[in-house]
Amino acid sequence: METLLPIIVQVVTGIVGGQAVGAALQQAAMSQLPKLLGGAIGGVGGAAILGSLLHGGAVDPAAATAAASGLGSALNLNNIVGGAGGGAILTGVIGMVMNAMKK
Repeated sequence: METLLPIIVQVVTGIVGGQAVGAALQQAAMSQLPKLLGGAIGGVGGAAILGSLLHGGAVDPAAATAAASGLGSALNLNNIVGGAGGGAILTGVIGMVMNAMKK
């Protein structure tokens, strides 16, 4: 459960970011499925990229052990901001591609 909870937080925040961008880009007329999938995939990817940038790709074993207790480890900057940002960016890119394909 300790490894699954951060992924769930990343997916949920990615979906929130994707829905926000999908609502802002109404001219793309995206259905819910691209917004949900783009947000979820972008959320996990964005959190992974932000995590590697902030931590240099290395994991401190002492910090990982201390942070692995409960929900507190899943609710950190990487998961929330990276998930929402990644979901928003990927959904925006999908919306622009879909809009360009309609023309």
